[in-house]
Amino acid sequence: MSTADQPSALALITSTRDFLDSEQRIVDFILANPDRAPRMTSAQLSAASSTSEASVSRFCRRLGFTNYRAFQFSLAHDLAIQGGNTQITREVSLDDVPQSIANIKHTKIREIESTLDYLDEKTLRRVVDLFARADMILFAAVGNTNAVAIDAAIKFGQLGLRSVATTITESSTSLALSMRKGDVLFLISNSGKSKRLEKILHAAKQGGATAILITGDATSPLARMSDIILRAVNYEALLTTVDFTFSKISATLIIEVIYSFLLTVIPHARDAISGYEELIQPDKEME
Repeated sequence: MSTADQPSALALITSTRDFLDSEQRIVDFILANPDRAPRMTSAQLSAASSTSEASVSRFCRRLGFTNYRAFQFSLAHDLAIQGGNTQITREVSLDDVPQSIANIKHTKIREIESTLDYLDEKTLRRVVDLFARADMILFAAVGNTNAVAIDAAIKFGQLGLRSVATTITESSTSLALSMRKGDVLFLISNSGKSKRLEKILHAAKQGGATAILITGDATSPLARMSDIILRAVNYEALLTTVDFTFSKISATLIIEVIYSFLLTVIPHARDAISGYEELIQPDKEME
């Protein structure tokens, strides 16, 4: 089993998911008690989180683990790495800016490391090959993740690839309907649940396009419909955030990795970048 196929308990519970009330109590207890939770039996965890053992078992299976023991082992491993620095806490406050900066730094570094660990060679090679051969690449997202899609379209366009992104769902859908075999639809959705993106995906696949999804939930509806899944790890919940949003760092990192490899395999890619820079240079000539 590759690293990308192995469930990571901490990554799963800290990604944006629609947990049931009982499941959310389990998550809240684990995040509030990282030193105790991994050592607890399922009975102890259920009692501490005011749930039942059956709820704990269902929770583990929903996350993709065969049983509680497998979940417990993964959680202990993840928290051991996360807690490697005993001076790291979950607090972010202006009352202690240096400590808060250290906490944020540690969390973001772990996001980057975990996201890179999920990238396996076979999948990465396939994605790079699909991008290099595509006649058109359509990037699609919704909400504040649109910024990642637009940045990606500009970035890959600089390599000489025909890349498109728009914040208007109707425009993305009409573009998707024109896609054919060999084209690539690149979706970005942490939850993997979006009716708007589902419509775009359906439209693209009608013509035979390949669908690639960046997501924090590899079991989500969009993940089940996509051809390739790229896992983005989100550790926002490790900081003192209640209604946390999708960290764009992981998604942007995956795009940067693909870009770096494409730069080495696309003929004349550097010439294309130089041509782009020459076109925009007059706009930068200010005194």
